[in-house]
Amino acid sequence: MNNSVLIALPLLVCIVLSPVSKADTVQSSINHAIKMSSFNLSSQKWKNRVLLVFAPSVDNHIYQQQMQLLQKHNRGFADRDLVLVQVLATDESYANKQPIDDSSATKLRESFGVDKENFRVILVGKDGGVKRSDATPVQATAIFEEIDAMPMRQQEMQERRRK
Repeated sequence: MNNSVLIALPLLVCIVLSPVSKADTVQSSINHAIKMSSFNLSSQKWKNRVLLVFAPSVDNHIYQQQMQLLQKHNRGFADRDLVLVQVLATDESYANKQPIDDSSATKLRESFGVDKENFRVILVGKDGGVKRSDATPVQATAIFEEIDAMPMRQQEMQERRRK
């Protein structure tokens, strides 16, 4: 038996035999650390467009409809420098599938005046301005058409054609 196995074996036994409460504490700390990333809308200005989806929870029927309409459009999001931010009242919130902290989600709700019980989809342009706001689910293609009609996007598409 090599030395690394001799060192690892007692450590593994300690971990396996340790009380569940310690494991729960470690898992809780890990989850807390993961949640701690913040999202600041102003940091996206002039870099990305932002699609905010506000909902009470992942179980909300309207939210599920919206997410279904957006799935399979990752390339369209990437082509348009579009960041998806899901702001959920009772669950974790996400920016491009990365958890964001509760204070960031609260600030977004306050900034756009969306109550925790409400569903809303808001498109924010690279200039930081609201380009559209919907209280019902929106097709990804409708969002893409709105973006593609923007002068800045027109310029981006012309520059890509030249390359």
